[in-house]
Amino acid sequence: MSELDVQIPTAFDPFAEANAEDSGAGTKEYVHIRIQQRNGRKSLTTVQGLKKEFSYNKILKDLKKEFCCNGTVVQDPELGQVIQLQGDQRKNVSSFLIQAGIVKKDNIKIHGF
Repeated sequence: MSELDVQIPTAFDPFAEANAEDSGAGTKEYVHIRIQQRNGRKSLTTVQGLKKEFSYNKILKDLKKEFCCNGTVVQDPELGQVIQLQGDQRKNVSSFLIQAGIVKKDNIKIHGF
């Protein structure tokens, strides 16, 4: 009875594994596609979270031509570059990004309504 197998409780962090997974090389970078209601039937579709190596202006040019809508690239201090399109283009943009091979389907989050 001289040897006791007693473990002294230490500080346990239940989120340590999740934080370690997020900081690894295989982090999931989501592309967020959101809708913002303007007035009446008017709305904006915003796309954020694309990788920096892509040319936002070229993607915007193809989106505008494909969906017959106007749009712009806005520089946001917190979010970086954000693509804005006129109208509700959420499903169109997500299918375009998947078909073009820019983003995988698992990495797209569609928000709104």
